[in-house]
Amino acid sequence: MLLLEFRTLYFEDLSVGMTEIYQKTVKSSDVIGFAEISGDRNPIHLSEHFAAKTPFKSRIAHGLYTASLLSALIGTRLPGPGAVYISQTLQFKAPVKIGDTVFASVEVAELVPHGRRARLACKCSVGENVVLEGEAIVKVPARPTAAAATPPMPT
Repeated sequence: MLLLEFRTLYFEDLSVGMTEIYQKTVKSSDVIGFAEISGDRNPIHLSEHFAAKTPFKSRIAHGLYTASLLSALIGTRLPGPGAVYISQTLQFKAPVKIGDTVFASVEVAELVPHGRRARLACKCSVGENVVLEGEAIVKVPARPTAAAATPPMPT
């Protein structure tokens, strides 16, 4: 399993237009694991027999599994460790099927100095097809000051 490498950006490091992308091919085991973790055992995700009778004709990944790829980017790369979700909007536009490669992206759309908030435009695509769009608001840590970064000397 390929995990994203950590990159920590502080509020002072961010600028509008900064973008990060994560690519992940959806495996059956990912969908099964997500069902186990979330408790969402809807057969459209787990049963080929059931899914074949739906408009999708085959199993699809959970929408929130796809959205979790955005969370991975936010928590590890942009802004990275220390960022805290305030809110997230999601619009599901198309299904993600087993075997699809999802390109998740976040882009800094706005920076609000009061409270160190960043508004991030979020998108997931399969090829040229946008499957999910949304927006996240995250609180971003400030760069530690030299005094705060140095632990006090024992007396």
